[in-house]
Amino acid sequence: MKILLSTLNSKYIHSNLALKYLYTAAAGICDSIEIKEFTINNSDDYVFSEIVAGEYDAVCFSCYVWNIEETLYLSENIKKARPDLLIVLGGPETSYETEKTMAEHEFIDFIIMGEGEYTFNCLVRALTSFDTEYEKIKGLAFRRAGEVTVNQSADTLVFESVPFPYNLLTCESDKIIYYESSRGCPFHCTYCMSSLERKVRALPLERVFKDIVYFLGNSVKQVKFVDRTFNWDNNRCKEIIGYILKRDNGVTNFHFEICGDLMDEAFIGLLSQARKGLFQFEVGVQSVNKKALASVRRSVAVDKVLRNTRKLTALGNVKVHVSLIAGLPFEDYNAFKKSFNASYLLSADTFQLGFLKLLKGTEMRETAADYRYEFRSRAPYELISNMFLSAGDVCRLKQVEKMLNLYYNRGGFEKALEYATRVLAETPFGFFEELSIYYGLKGFQNRSHKKEELYEILLEYAEWKSKKLNISADEFSLLLDSDSKERGMDVRR
Repeated sequence: MKILLSTLNSKYIHSNLALKYLYTAAAGICDSIEIKEFTINNSDDYVFSEIVAGEYDAVCFSCYVWNIEETLYLSENIKKARPDLLIVLGGPETSYETEKTMAEHEFIDFIIMGEGEYTFNCLVRALTSFDTEYEKIKGLAFRRAGEVTVNQSADTLVFESVPFPYNLLTCESDKIIYYESSRGCPFHCTYCMSSLERKVRALPLERVFKDIVYFLGNSVKQVKFVDRTFNWDNNRCKEIIGYILKRDNGVTNFHFEICGDLMDEAFIGLLSQARKGLFQFEVGVQSVNKKALASVRRSVAVDKVLRNTRKLTALGNVKVHVSLIAGLPFEDYNAFKKSFNASYLLSADTFQLGFLKLLKGTEMRETAADYRYEFRSRAPYELISNMFLSAGDVCRLKQVEKMLNLYYNRGGFEKALEYATRVLAETPFGFFEELSIYYGLKGFQNRSHKKEELYEILLEYAEWKSKKLNISADEFSLLLDSDSKERGMDVRR
């Protein structure tokens, strides 16, 4: 039995943690298991040829919102080329509406639902021993004689029993290394799949420390903790941060997703001691509208989130990413402006304006009709409209998002943006909104632009706006010139 574990990552620099867990789970059962990771940017022919030429008996794909469409298309063609090859799917995109998925795609032989380590172990044992009593395997859906059977869910694993996924595999030196010290989330946000597991299962600190030593010893460039809320236990969080601080190798960067209102002064104090570049944090603000947050059961203290995040960004030695979600219930276009402005003023290194996705299995998707949600039928099931935001409102916010990514998140416009959001407009949102309108009216959205052109477009907009305000554009021009020279360019005219 020759088995391939595979996926289509969104970028080359990403890697897939689930495949490594599955590989470790099947160690010793099957002597011929390989991992091959591709990206959604690889050509269909390349991925198809690599897999078909491998002469595998079974191919197992890890499925997510960013790759499910391509994975289904790929699987269908592989099955046509090799009808005897078994297609096994797993991951968040196939763990829900499983029977429907198999009914609509007859080329799928098996789907592993939920946590995969136990079920995959049992499936590999069955396949290698030619035991076809698949009904016995919890967490498995299978096809036999054209009929689909969905077994009962597998029991929740004791997370400590799951082996360290890099025991048998080397860390890729040119990719982000993903790691989890806990599974589950203590919060119950209705739009998030993590809310489906109501408790947190954490590895013992001794195990986490041992794993961290492995990463440090191998001089991994970046370790990204995928814990849904890393600081759910504040004391545990600080123990791990302190351990890393004492053993910093001067190379490895650690990334965490944290809840803003759970930070305390001791946590901020610890981080103040860190080497610049050692840590980066992702803080989900999502909204400052308390009614919107309550409607999705996101129980956070908004004022504390903002206050603590400002302290975090003020340190200057850690990278901070903040995010918003457009499309929550009770947050219309004008209300969203307030969330945008409050988040922008946090001065994070990156500021993500995201749009609500109505994911399979979530309560938000099940109750979508309550708020008249329309969303795309294909992954990632993104918002089109609801009773608070029209489709036109969403399109306008999409243009604001584009300007935010081009001019704020891309970097290189810091001095000019500070002036523009303070002088050329009443609010940060007002600036990005007006810039997006100007950008569209001038037809700039019809093609991509080099960095030099973006400087020129911004200067053109500023000169136009300065005339409207009856002020000189000289100060803005000087600031933009300073920004551009720091990037090795000069846009002054």
